[in-house]
Amino acid sequence: MSKNRTENPNIASDRIDILERDEIFVFGSNLAGHHMGGAARTAHKNFGAEWGVGAGLTGQSYAIPTMQGDIDTIKPYVDEFIEFAKQHQDMKFLVTRIGCGIAGFKEEDIAPLFRSAVLEKNIYLPQGFFNIIMTPYIEH
Repeated sequence: MSKNRTENPNIASDRIDILERDEIFVFGSNLAGHHMGGAARTAHKNFGAEWGVGAGLTGQSYAIPTMQGDIDTIKPYVDEFIEFAKQHQDMKFLVTRIGCGIAGFKEEDIAPLFRSAVLEKNIYLPQGFFNIIMTPYIEH
């Protein structure tokens, strides 16, 4: 088992320094693909995210744009990511706290966008996202 993730529930580590062959680092980006800070910089420096590519898979990274507006502008990219992950079951997608750093959103804003990802065996969410998504079910 990779140190980057747990199974049941699928939780990604808070700190990802190296990836296994089948792991993909999922990070928040800007549409221009200028990966200058935070997880985007890590993706570019360590995991093959291409400069100038602000959305989708490059190297062992998957960019989700978070800097272009409000939550409504992020949702289509998250939905596209989840569909991509469903079609690539051979990959394990380690989602970082996208949008919760430089973009300035709170986990409570971003986590609900990933609600359907909880059902996917190959998507690993940050613990905070998972807790926010599952709390209503646990309290009920």
